[in-house]
Amino acid sequence: MPHEHAVFPQRWHGGATPDVPMLYVPSTRARLLGETMNARPALWRNPWTLLGGTIAVLAFVSFVFLWVYDTLSPGPSAPYAGIVIFVVTPAIMLTGMAVAFWGWWWNWRRWRRMGGERVVPWPVIDLNDAPVRWKLAAAAVAGTAFLFLSAFGAFQAYEATESVRFCGELCHAVMGPEYTAYQVSPHARVACVECHVGSGADWYLRSKVSGLRQLYAYLTDTYRRPIPVPVHNLRPATETCQTCHWPEKQSGYIARRYVYFLADEQNTRWETDMELFVGGGRPGVPGSGGIHWHMQIEHTVEYVAADPERATIPWVRTTNRFTGETTLYRSADAEREVPESAPWREMDCMDCHNRPAHIFRSPRDLVNGALAAGALDPTLPSLKQIAIELLADEYATTDAALAALGSGLRQFYAENFPEVAEQKREAIEQTITELQRMYRENFFPEMKVRWDAYPSHASHLFSPGCFRCHDGRHEADDGRVIRSDCNLCHVVRAQGPPERKQYATSAAGLEFEHPADVSTDWKESPCHECHSGAAP
Repeated sequence: MPHEHAVFPQRWHGGATPDVPMLYVPSTRARLLGETMNARPALWRNPWTLLGGTIAVLAFVSFVFLWVYDTLSPGPSAPYAGIVIFVVTPAIMLTGMAVAFWGWWWNWRRWRRMGGERVVPWPVIDLNDAPVRWKLAAAAVAGTAFLFLSAFGAFQAYEATESVRFCGELCHAVMGPEYTAYQVSPHARVACVECHVGSGADWYLRSKVSGLRQLYAYLTDTYRRPIPVPVHNLRPATETCQTCHWPEKQSGYIARRYVYFLADEQNTRWETDMELFVGGGRPGVPGSGGIHWHMQIEHTVEYVAADPERATIPWVRTTNRFTGETTLYRSADAEREVPESAPWREMDCMDCHNRPAHIFRSPRDLVNGALAAGALDPTLPSLKQIAIELLADEYATTDAALAALGSGLRQFYAENFPEVAEQKREAIEQTITELQRMYRENFFPEMKVRWDAYPSHASHLFSPGCFRCHDGRHEADDGRVIRSDCNLCHVVRAQGPPERKQYATSAAGLEFEHPADVSTDWKESPCHECHSGAAP
């Protein structure tokens, strides 16, 4: 290839002066047009290519440094490390390479406009030329290394975006409540994507497209508070739940003790021992009914909801899988004919277990559980009542709530039980610490999140839950009714204070006795009409 600065022989005029070499420096236009010795311009010599190449090199060096530092650093990575290392720096490097290529193309177009058509812009590869072979080999090695690093970075980026910390901490202001509740839930060791994405490319793509929309809402601060549920572009569904909880496993009966404390000065303990008819099992096998009769074992259950939250269900349809027999149940206040536009939904696990991993507990459940576990001192008079009142109050911010919990409890005992306030100062301070922990894990005023914003349908105490269908008011044409009998799903085996508990003497169990003195009024209406979770 000709040199950019050529040397030409020149004879002096007049005399026998020998040939003297003279340096000829071609003009810029001559260099661009290749007019001197058919020289081809160096298209990569331009500011844009230099800038892009510099950006790409610096991004690559940053990638290597951050990756090595993150790998060798002890302890868990920072929440944003995976995104910065495997998404941001590769994106910057690719941007720099794109700018460098654009500069090369821009210089070529400029050279063409100045009349350099007769010289081709692409390099001529002559494998008989040793320097060309070395350059080609170096380019092949660099290209292979780049492809390998690209594949490695893409996989690491995929793993980073599928991690629990990415889901919970990247958009902390929005996902903070869900992530906090998840960490203390029964599914705390199940990764978010195992339930919310699951297997299959279709759901993976749907989740990423939905994520872009949510990212836009986050950046523009247009997301709703609290986030509306149920979500429609993410799982879980039956196929993800049954990865662990398959029907044959969730069967039989289980015994459970519910511990309750009365809202009196003594915080009187009350226990209710129940036998729950879980059911499940295989089709045609005894014991396959019970609560998990709804698990599509022998019947398909479908319904039409009247609201987005699926709290009001006017129509229910069951279909026998073996005989094909279909039965339509209508609520007493529903139209006889189901509207043609009404969307039928096939019942799955999430229609009852709608809060399996993001559980926001009510003040009543929190205080009862802490008293039963010994985290709260039951000898503090009227603790049950005042603790629930303080937790149930609405506060503007979390910091304001934590401060109010401390000052409110101290003031309550100082005004009503001054001797207790003096003698049990340490117990009161421990109680404040425990109440503040409860609040941090279950109440998020900035996002308007608390137990009544996300009611659980897995029971019927604080929300309609089971009574959405099992209210005794859904009737079929043949007179059959979806029953609301208490003993349909559970029976009481024992109940009362520990020192004078009553025990069942027959398989039918005991008639439920309400711990509070409400006579028989509780039999006339569903539980959730009186119990809100904010009252003792």
